[in-house]
Amino acid sequence: MDILIKNVTALVRTGAGKYETKTTDIAVESGRIVDIRSGIDPAGAKKVIDGSFKLAIPGLINCHTHVYMTCLRSLADDLPFTEWLFDRIMPNEDKITPGDAYYSSLLGCTEMLRTGTTAFLEMHMFEGAIARAALKAGIRCVLSRGLTGTLTADGGMRRLEEAQREMRDFSGEELLGFAFGPHAIYTTDAGYIKHIAELARKNDVLLHIHLSESLTEMNDCIKKNGCTPVEYLDKLGVFENRVIAAHCANVTDNDIRILADRKVNVALNIRSNMKLGNGIPPVAKLFDAGINLCLGTDSAASNNSLDLFNELAAVSLITKGVERSSVKITAGQALDMATYNGAKALGLESGELAAGKNADIVLMDLYGHAFVPRNDLVSSLAYSANGSETDTVIVNGKIVVKNSKIVLKGMRKLADRVSKITEKFEVNAK
Repeated sequence: MDILIKNVTALVRTGAGKYETKTTDIAVESGRIVDIRSGIDPAGAKKVIDGSFKLAIPGLINCHTHVYMTCLRSLADDLPFTEWLFDRIMPNEDKITPGDAYYSSLLGCTEMLRTGTTAFLEMHMFEGAIARAALKAGIRCVLSRGLTGTLTADGGMRRLEEAQREMRDFSGEELLGFAFGPHAIYTTDAGYIKHIAELARKNDVLLHIHLSESLTEMNDCIKKNGCTPVEYLDKLGVFENRVIAAHCANVTDNDIRILADRKVNVALNIRSNMKLGNGIPPVAKLFDAGINLCLGTDSAASNNSLDLFNELAAVSLITKGVERSSVKITAGQALDMATYNGAKALGLESGELAAGKNADIVLMDLYGHAFVPRNDLVSSLAYSANGSETDTVIVNGKIVVKNSKIVLKGMRKLADRVSKITEKFEVNAK
């Protein structure tokens, strides 16, 4: 075997939102968990990790981000959403080169790994750059080139060709998967969206789209099309695909019924929505409708952080406050969203510690303040942990974080390089 983790406290999923811990051994071979039980013979193991005083959890899964935008962190805060996006972010985003995107993405990937995230769904605009960064960092990634424009103008077909070329060029990489990414209903037209949806169905590829993020998007769609954004996409046949809809912060009861009936996966981005003043998704209603809910950070430009533990805490605590109910959403249900549900949405064999699953494993220091005393480790993960307790991260059977440090060398130079990129940005760009 490649790796044997001995005598570790493992978090094992026993049902929806239900977990138990047990002291056990975890054997890893060829990128998979091959055995979980006590007393596994270490003879022949290439690497033995002492799991004493460590908590093994499945790696967290970030189901919506723009990691190439890490260099835009803290550049345009405390602004109205439309000003933030169109006057500050987009003009500076246009200054990012493919080389900038690579280093910015690499920094974002290492931030996620260091805080226990082992896979992410990316929407980007730089062919190949984010793929190379993810492979360099050793993190699992599902890539979707952001698709804007139309079939005949505004670069729509060029972007689609870039997306398909990227899928071909990196098709053999174990750590990479792909999705088609029509950006949003307000940056595309009906013909382009339908074309992308049909292409996704034909090739059995996931579809990734921003949906009902702001009230402006909702109101403009009703005014233009006589229906909500969710109803609009349903009429276009988009939900006949496997879909991850990011945000859904502003949805009606009928929208929720459609999302549930069409089995749309919803990636909640709680902190980003709040920070940009876009509201709070009706998490309890979405959950009660049986929708597969997963978590995303959105970009560091809107969230300022790619630490998914922040989202894990936020989705439970904010829902309890909004619903005035201490039992909505439980710690275990929130943990599902950050792991098991994310894997289900992305079609990954990850998200839980079980034989046959991908060896995407995080070992957390049980001496970290969040876990002392050890009354309820699931509650500690949801309400106390912040990612700093991460000690070891294994992705696809390879150690990428050891002793709380990224294995990849040159992190100080990387930080300096990304900081240098920001010199070209205008704080008050317009």
